Formats: sequence, structure tokens, C-alpha cells
Amino acid sequence: MSTSQTPGPAIPPPAPDPAGPIPAADAAASKKLRHAALVAAALVAIGAAAGLVPRWLHRNVLRVETRDLAIQTVSIVTPVPGKAAAGLTLPAEIKALVEAPIYARTSGYLKRYLVDIGAQVKAGDLLAEIDTPELNQELAQTRAQLAQADAGLALAKMTAARWADLLKSASVSEQEAAEKQADAELKSATVEAARANVHRLEELQSFERITAPFAGTITARGTDIGQLIAAGSNKELFRLAQTGRLRVFVRVPQATARGVAPGQMAELTIQELPGRSFPAKVVRTSGAMSADSRTLLTELEVDNTPGEILAGTYAQVRFNEMKLDPPLTLPSNTLLFRAEGTQVGVVGADNKVELRIVAMGRDFGPTVEILGGVTARDRVILNPSDSLVSGSTVRVAGGTNAAAALSR
Repeated sequence: MSTSQTPGPAIPPPAPDPAGPIPAADAAASKKLRHAALVAAALVAIGAAAGLVPRWLHRNVLRVETRDLAIQTVSIVTPVPGKAAAGLTLPAEIKALVEAPIYARTSGYLKRYLVDIGAQVKAGDLLAEIDTPELNQELAQTRAQLAQADAGLALAKMTAARWADLLKSASVSEQEAAEKQADAELKSATVEAARANVHRLEELQSFERITAPFAGTITARGTDIGQLIAAGSNKELFRLAQTGRLRVFVRVPQATARGVAPGQMAELTIQELPGRSFPAKVVRTSGAMSADSRTLLTELEVDNTPGEILAGTYAQVRFNEMKLDPPLTLPSNTLLFRAEGTQVGVVGADNKVELRIVAMGRDFGPTVEILGGVTARDRVILNPSDSLVSGSTVRVAGGTNAAAALSR
């Protein structure tokens, strides 16, 4: 079976362009227009860029400046040791090397004295004599009692020996012989007691002669001839002092106490001897600070063989060999006074601030001593602001030491 197809309408051929082909002049003009449009677009882009780039750059600059202004710029100093003292001069008190008051050990009346103030005596020299009539009578009585006890002891020994012989022949009982032997032993003990009492009184009688216990100078006399003297009354008869060598006592302040040690030399000066100085040597220290004055009691010795220095004199001691590390100092304008205490701002290696509490020493006005809290390597902020806190970042403008900061 065949199928027939109906043909569609025929497509007419294109009509010819009445204008004809485009001339070459028009093509050139069109190309110039396109170039002009491109140039105009480029000029517009350049103009837009010229307006936006400066604004963008200005905004970046402003951002950087804002960030920089937010970081505080500080000047720093480093602590420096203070000036070492040329020497330390302290008040001192001079005392005798050995000094002792002399009292009476027995009662009586002063018979005589052989020395007076200023006298030089040797050990054992007689200073005075005391008349002791009551003691002499008591000693005589005690000696008589000793003689009586000796007689009783002799009789008791004889009786005990005789009863011992009678006991051998059973003429007496053992009880009676033992009683006689015990009586002899009792009499012997009585004799020993009486003899000890005699020795005691003889020792007291020997104190009638008052002698010097050591060589020295009589610096005081507190009695006179005929004066009643009572043993144990604490009445001073003489005062004896050894002044060939003198003790010098100085109280060294706590801040410089570590610079004083036994064997160290010093100079002793006395106002009444202008232009004179005497070498003194530190012999010992108390080894502890006095709680009431925070000072170290130090003892020195000075030779006084010529006798030029008087014991009891007020003097001054100068220590020229103080071996102390001077404390660090900082300008006063590095300190922050806050409730937590006196603080300084220290800049770390990462330019972060650390607030430290410091221990202050002496205040010299422009500078202060810092006894603790910083080291010589720390960078301390000059003129810190009240808003400064730990952990904040700063910019260091420049570093110098404390001495240079003060000189500017």
C-alpha cells in the first residue's frame, strides 16, 4: 500500500538588499566608534580607580594609625647601683676592758685605806683594812669551843678503848661498849663541825684586808676612815678598772650590719682630741639585731697604753672597710603608689608590662633606694600612667639607665 505525501509550500528565495553591500568607509567609522567606546570605558574605570584607591589607602593608613595609637609608647630606665659610701661613722661608747666594783665581805669599821682615785694598783695590792672587833670575838669563842670539843673527843676515845678491853673479859656488855664507841664518833663529828666553823670565821677575818683582784686603776672610792661597813649592804668601797686596753661599743644600723665582721679595722676619734685618730679592731658582735632599735651591737678594742683615752668617753667610730653591695636606685618618677603598695612597671622581652611591688630604702629626692623587687637588668617604665596594668602591651621609645635619666 503506497502513501502519497503532499508537498509543503515553497520557500521563496531571499529578496535582494536594496541598499546593496556596506561600503568600506562605513566599516571604518564603526570601528572608530567601538574604539572610542572602549577608551571611554577605560577612562571611566581609571577615574573610578583614581577615586577609590586613595580612599582605600587612607582607610588603611587610618586603621594602622589607630592600632598604633592604641599601643602606649613608654620610656624606660634600668636600675643602677647607688654610690658606695666612703665610710660609715657612728657614735660609740668607750668602756674599760675589765671593770669591777669592790665590796666588803665582812662587817666592821674602816681602819684605813691605802689608795685613792687614779691610783695604779697590781693584783693582790692592799687597798684598805677593816677593823672587825665582833668577828674577832666570835672567832676566839669558836676556837675555844673547838678546844673543848677536842678535849671531849680525847676523853670519849679513851673511854671507848677501855670498854673495848673490858668487853674481852666479859666485864661489860656489848651494848655498853657499842655506846661508848658511838659516843667517841659523835665527839669526833662535833670536833669537825667546830673546826669548820673556825675556818669559816678565819676566812671572814681575812677579808679585813681588801686587796685588788686584778691590775688596774682605782676609778672611784666610796668610803672613808671610821665609816661603818656592813657586809652584804651593796655599798661600793672602790671601783677598779683596767684601762690599758679599752672596749668600744657601737650600734650598727640594720642596713649596714652585714658589712661589719670580727677582725675588721676602724678609726676611733674623740672630739676633745682634734686631729687624732686611734686604730680600733672589731673583736665581736652580738650576732642578733636589737629588737627595740634594729641595730647590731658591735664591740671593738683599742690600745690605750699611753692612757690618752678616758674610759666612759663618748666617741665616734668610722668604718672605712665596709664591704657592702650598694642597693639599686631608681628615679622617683618610676614609682606608682597604689593600695597594693609601691609598684613599678617592668617591660618584659615581649613588650608586655608587669607591675611589681618594690621595697623602698632611703629617699634621696630625685632618686630612691630599691631594696627588693627589681634587678639591674629590668626595664622600668618612666612616668607610668595611672591606667597602666599588668599584661598590657607597650612600645619602648628608648632605654637608658637611671643615672642618665636624671641627667636629662
